[in-house]
Amino acid sequence: MQDFLQNATENNSTDCTINHSIHQTLSPTIYIFVFVVGLPANCLSLYYGYLQIRAKNELGIYLCNLTIADLFYIFSLPFWLQYVLQHDNWTYDADLCKICGILLYENIYISVGFLCCISIDRYLAVVHPFRFYQFRTIKAAVVVSIIIWGKEILMSWFFFKKVEISKDAESHTICFEHYPIKNWEHNINYYRFFAGFLFPFFLLLFSYCGILRVVCKSHGTQKKTKIQIKRLVSSTVVIFLVCFGPYHILLVIRSLFEKNCMFAGKIFNIYHFSLLLTSFNCVADPVLYCFSSESTYQNFVKMRDSSLTCLRCLKTKTKVSYQLKTPETLRKSSSVPVDEEPELLNKLHTVNEMKDFSTH
Repeated sequence: MQDFLQNATENNSTDCTINHSIHQTLSPTIYIFVFVVGLPANCLSLYYGYLQIRAKNELGIYLCNLTIADLFYIFSLPFWLQYVLQHDNWTYDADLCKICGILLYENIYISVGFLCCISIDRYLAVVHPFRFYQFRTIKAAVVVSIIIWGKEILMSWFFFKKVEISKDAESHTICFEHYPIKNWEHNINYYRFFAGFLFPFFLLLFSYCGILRVVCKSHGTQKKTKIQIKRLVSSTVVIFLVCFGPYHILLVIRSLFEKNCMFAGKIFNIYHFSLLLTSFNCVADPVLYCFSSESTYQNFVKMRDSSLTCLRCLKTKTKVSYQLKTPETLRKSSSVPVDEEPELLNKLHTVNEMKDFSTH
């Protein structure tokens, strides 16, 4: 009897007529925005994480992993863009649909995992600067990163084997979704809500509340710095709630009440709007954790100056190579000051030894 009901539910999913208007209006705009802005921003963020790793800062490991997860999702956006523009009709291979779906959904939890790692790392650095040092090393960060990726790869393999391609009433191939949701998805959605969102949120909140308590009691911290720290902490919590909160709440609502096509049709637009909100995390991460730091701004200014200096050097060398090597020109070329060497090359090895909050 149970098998019959399950088969009936699966068959009904092919008869659901869903209004996909949100996918022809809002989704393409957001996908294009996230791709155009997120791709260069995350590439620069990856470079910043590399600088942190060279400075023996474990934060760089978490930033690089967070950025790589965002880039994986960004690279799948062109496929999703074509999918929504074709009225939710997947025209590529079924396995590619599963891969893109995994990159979309699992990026959420990989990002959440590394956001928690960053918050805990900052908490330990500010609240317990001389304790738990063994957890704030490059080696520890690598081990934690392997655990996070390993856990999500196992979950991805489960979805890859479980998810099947379905068709709607218009014979369109639906990618990575079912209307209404299947029975096995209910427990997965509860797990996503409690373990993938609620627990990490409380962990994030605990870490940043501890940081704020220490900062507010610190008499040596300047008022301007305190304000910057408070803004960064509040922005992180708000963006976490805005990007991931609505989606996970609607996951639970769907698991509790979505039993037929009527409810699936009513909740479709708001559910997919919440899913679009998770995409903004790929843009918010570089802004919050990289570009908000004053030292990051200085590093990119140095990189720009060094690039301009290198271009001037190349032009000078090209011009000199076509000139006659007279004693006068040799004397002029030999008098080029050593100070014109790119400043970034001299200072990449001396990133701030003092790990202030902005880089933690």
